[in-house]
Amino acid sequence: MQEEAVLYHPTTAYPFFLSAKRYWLPEFKENEQDPEALTLLFLHATSFHKETWMPTLEAIFKLAASSGSSLKIREAWCLDCPNHGASGHANANILLQPEFFLNFSCERYAQGIYHFLSMGPEQGGKVDFRKRNLVGIGHSLGGVAVTLLQDIEPHFPFSSLVLLEPLISPAGGQHLIKLRELLVKGAYERRDVWPDREKALAALKTRDRTKKWDPRILEIFVKYGIVEHPGNQYPEGRYPGVTLACTRDQEAAMYRDPDGATKPVETLKRLCRIMPVHLILGGIADFIPKRVHKAIIESQPWASVDVIKDAGHLIVQEIPETLGKSIFTALQASKVRSRL
Repeated sequence: MQEEAVLYHPTTAYPFFLSAKRYWLPEFKENEQDPEALTLLFLHATSFHKETWMPTLEAIFKLAASSGSSLKIREAWCLDCPNHGASGHANANILLQPEFFLNFSCERYAQGIYHFLSMGPEQGGKVDFRKRNLVGIGHSLGGVAVTLLQDIEPHFPFSSLVLLEPLISPAGGQHLIKLRELLVKGAYERRDVWPDREKALAALKTRDRTKKWDPRILEIFVKYGIVEHPGNQYPEGRYPGVTLACTRDQEAAMYRDPDGATKPVETLKRLCRIMPVHLILGGIADFIPKRVHKAIIESQPWASVDVIKDAGHLIVQEIPETLGKSIFTALQASKVRSRL
């Protein structure tokens, strides 16, 4: 799998750095002139980063490149939320400004996605996304953001969406209050400093929440989700350790978003009437309560619903191979539906 990194700088129209990566296989080059070939846009969950999708992408690409596949993929793009990953590291000083400090939301991620997609060749961007067959794929926060993106005008022409464990509550935000409190508490109490990356990896392998992750995800998180500690910048008394790319304050700010769980619900009702919207859930209700899962399933006429029994909320991190197969199946189903 090949990749290309892109970093867009702040402009008068948008105040943040945006870090993205393009992924593809050499075999996909033959799809470049096919207007039906898919351009996939992947959006991550809170506290993660764009590279967390790599094992899932490898699984999808392997299936798409197999001899029996009729699904054509052109490329995939993965985008950091502006206060996460490489974007968050680049925006560290900007995020300290009063306008943005502890004031981030799902909607701000959606605005970042929109700006990224709007950066066509005339604006110094890499791709004219309005000419692509776009599919949005979002996990948790990313699922909310890609849904809210559909309300920003002028619209980008997505052909389908795949939502993984979207953090929404059709019956009202009150059903997620306890979860929000636990997540904020966890954000502030989690360890965020280590002497080096090797010790960070060793610690994550034994932590209850992270030891269940696919080993590749752990390695990727230590490489991309952890950055040089700001204390290393001082000429004297420096601290040469590492810390989280998404700070504890920024993670907690995302969980405090009062509208993130409810605002997308009405938008989803509209979207499910005009395009295939697929839902993938983990069968283990370790984050989102079972009653909310049930409400999500019953709230919309989803194009498909896949409940993966051996996964929890962090489905991208726990079983990327199985998830890749599920997403591939959804993409195939959308292709069949588009021909009907």
